[in-house]
Amino acid sequence: MDAPSPYDLRVSAPRPPSVPPPSVHKVLGTHPSAVLLGAQLVAVLAYPFLDGTAAGRAVLGVVQMGVVTIAVWAVRRTPALSWVAIFLGAPAMAFTVVEAITPDTGWVVLVSALLHAPFYFYVSHAMVRYLFHDDRVTRDELYATGAAFTVVAWGFAYLYAAAQVVWPGSFVGAEGGASRDWFELLYLSFSVLTSVGLSDVAPVAAHARSIVMVEMVTGVLYVALVVARLVGLTVNRRAS
Repeated sequence: MDAPSPYDLRVSAPRPPSVPPPSVHKVLGTHPSAVLLGAQLVAVLAYPFLDGTAAGRAVLGVVQMGVVTIAVWAVRRTPALSWVAIFLGAPAMAFTVVEAITPDTGWVVLVSALLHAPFYFYVSHAMVRYLFHDDRVTRDELYATGAAFTVVAWGFAYLYAAAQVVWPGSFVGAEGGASRDWFELLYLSFSVLTSVGLSDVAPVAAHARSIVMVEMVTGVLYVALVVARLVGLTVNRRAS
């Protein structure tokens, strides 16, 4: 009997089992905070391209709200989240579409902001609880530190939008004009929360400055709490 040729051996060699790509449900279940953080950053980068049309603004806002809701549901499955989603999340999505169609209607902008702001603050509360719920740091909790930070910035940006409607002329910018658009207010919120303090968009009315000062304190306390927790857990792990 003839010996098999090298070609035959090469063909008959078993192939390594293929690893199927992770499903969306698996990714969301294992790294929901990464999904949320990625959605927030994509929204920031995509907004300048989609802001020119009402459809683009509506799609961007609704998709982002949906991703936030799903990610937080995966992190904190609590009955309270269901009520928040029903009474704040769903109306906020509806007003996102209405605001995209009529961005210059004052009462629409105000109601949308008053729905979005508490929703995002509740989301940030859920994320912080997720960060502090045990004595170890997982990879997804590291993503959650950035996700919670961006969600807080979104919440304050909506407070700025509401203040601008109630007290016209609350903010001034380098481009002039009586009011600032949403992306400028989000830019201001990130600048204040990170203590960067860029001055091309600034509060000038007393009520607007009060909200800005609260965000300043929030940003400093958030960084202090997260850093203290990470350092404390690292020291405890080395001591044990």
